[in-house]
Amino acid sequence: MTDQHQQVDALLTEHFRYTPLSLIDDIINTVNTIIYRAVEAIENGLFSIPPRQLGFGVSKTSEDSTAPDVDGEAKAEIENGVHQLETLLESTVDRNFDKFEIYTLRNILTVPDDLAPYIRLSHYEGLNLPLPPNAPTPESIVALRRKVHETKKLNRALRNIHAQNASLISQLTSLLSPTPSDPSASPQDTPSLSFLTSLPAAAFLGLSFNSPSSASDAKIGGPLSAQSQFLATQLPALREAVATLRPKLRTLPEKIGDVDWESSREERRNYIEDRVRKVVGKGVGENPPGPRKGLEEVRGLESLTANMGGEG
Repeated sequence: MTDQHQQVDALLTEHFRYTPLSLIDDIINTVNTIIYRAVEAIENGLFSIPPRQLGFGVSKTSEDSTAPDVDGEAKAEIENGVHQLETLLESTVDRNFDKFEIYTLRNILTVPDDLAPYIRLSHYEGLNLPLPPNAPTPESIVALRRKVHETKKLNRALRNIHAQNASLISQLTSLLSPTPSDPSASPQDTPSLSFLTSLPAAAFLGLSFNSPSSASDAKIGGPLSAQSQFLATQLPALREAVATLRPKLRTLPEKIGDVDWESSREERRNYIEDRVRKVVGKGVGENPPGPRKGLEEVRGLESLTANMGGEG
């Protein structure tokens, strides 16, 4: 609203060559000047009349009254009365011309706010201003508006995602916190995953939120960012290994039924029997390496061999 009033004032000032308020101030100053001249004329007229004609010194006897006393009394009365009249006229003018100023600015020296942008003054008639070469076209303005709209839409979506992520992070932090946020809540009511960050394995992997208690603890595991960077450096080697294994994967049997399970079981049984013979030390003149096994251990190995042979 203030900008519209300023636009209207600028338009009227350019049209009249002066501001509307200065016109009203000139009218009020002219009226005040007339008042001061009238009061001065009244004062001069009263001073020109003899005091006795104005009623001063009439009640006094001729012996008690003197000319200087009557003149002084009349002058004081006239000056006091003229000052009161001047004050009364100034108050009346100020009160009524304030109303005049408000009415004039609102109803006479004004332009409707919705009409001011469309008024063209006479000295602008036939004026054709060339547009600069980089002036925006209506199509470019529409495109920019659409871009701004999409940008605002994306900004709102990102703010919503940011709020959701912040809420999720706060929930995960509360779950990983070793102490519950509400002391009155029982452990069953407030699930906690603090064991993921409080165990020694978490400290070894750099997942602990607590600062290391000693220099040796600090050397055990690095921060999680270091572990992540290490894993990221191993990804190319993992890709190369997968690319190498893919051709070999084609040579494998396509179905599980094509695998010769009987030969695999036979090889496993022979391997276990060979190892058992070495451990037990069967055979003439053999001295098995290492300590000798007890009877219970030998029976356990034999039963294990028998069971595996039955499965084959």
